[in-house]
Amino acid sequence: MATPKQGYRLADGTRVPSVTTIISRFKDSGALMKWAYTTGREHGFTEGRGGIAPTSLYEVSGKAADIGTAAHSMVEERIKRGNPYEAETYLSLSDESRSKAANAFRMYEEWAAQSSLVIVDQEMQLVSEKYRYGGTPDAIGEIGGKLCLVDWKTSNGVYSDYLLQLAAYRQLWDENNPDRPLTGGSHLCRFAKEFCDFAHHYYAELDDAWTMFELLLKAYRLDQVLRKRAVAWMYRAKPVRWAVAKRTFRCS
Repeated sequence: MATPKQGYRLADGTRVPSVTTIISRFKDSGALMKWAYTTGREHGFTEGRGGIAPTSLYEVSGKAADIGTAAHSMVEERIKRGNPYEAETYLSLSDESRSKAANAFRMYEEWAAQSSLVIVDQEMQLVSEKYRYGGTPDAIGEIGGKLCLVDWKTSNGVYSDYLLQLAAYRQLWDENNPDRPLTGGSHLCRFAKEFCDFAHHYYAELDDAWTMFELLLKAYRLDQVLRKRAVAWMYRAKPVRWAVAKRTFRCS
């Protein structure tokens, strides 16, 4: 979920980083590069067979993201008890893309019905006073009488940063709701890009992911300190470098 405009703040007003900000600072772009390479080859072959390829990888990425985003929006509309087929992002798609988004949404509906999922809270802005970070989980649900974390993604796979997010969100919820712990685990609901189908992934515990997130949080804080030092050095060193360059110019 997007960071609120005012940012996340502790009780004393101190601004703290979001879950996604912390993770993205050290995120590996390998998955994106692999997707770009694979997509480029696929559309190269399409052109060779006389097909019409998109003008760029950005166009392909945009179309895939639009379909997945539309399916996600349809879920949100359903949770709000509205008509999912009237979601703005869904209506903005082409007929072909609408069909794909609707198919993914129907698959999600089938899973939600089979698991008897009930959404009890959605997009709560939470802050950890203990660990000094903030985040906004997609939703808190209830399955079989147990509260659980529910998160939606648009991607062709499950990546480690997704698990880091789930672990960080779980800590945020449990810290802010000690009397309502998430005993039902975490559910990752994924809408694929190319085929826009639906997949469900369940995690009973994410202890290793939380350990990793704690390390990233420490690394993020150290990185902020080093960045400030680097900026301070640049401002102090600039006049010195200029003076040396000026003297060198006169000597030559």
